[in-house]
Amino acid sequence: MSVAPLLDASLTSRSVRVRAKDVVFVKGLLEASEGLASLFAERGGDLVIAAHPSRERELDELLGDLAREIGAIIEPRSDNTSDSLNV
Repeated sequence: MSVAPLLDASLTSRSVRVRAKDVVFVKGLLEASEGLASLFAERGGDLVIAAHPSRERELDELLGDLAREIGAIIEPRSDNTSDSLNV
């Protein structure tokens, strides 16, 4: 099942690609971040991370850290109205 039916325009979401072995690490960071975002694994290390728009800045900061620390590749979802992520 695709995550598309679970997301709508009221959420900020990002497509994130990490190594499959890093998925559990990313999930742990999100769980430790007090409800910052939800993680949906599409396959392997292909993830969709969704957050409330009020937490978009925090999400982008965390994802920027992941890009620097573990080489995560982050791009904005094409199916929402969120601005591009500058990482």
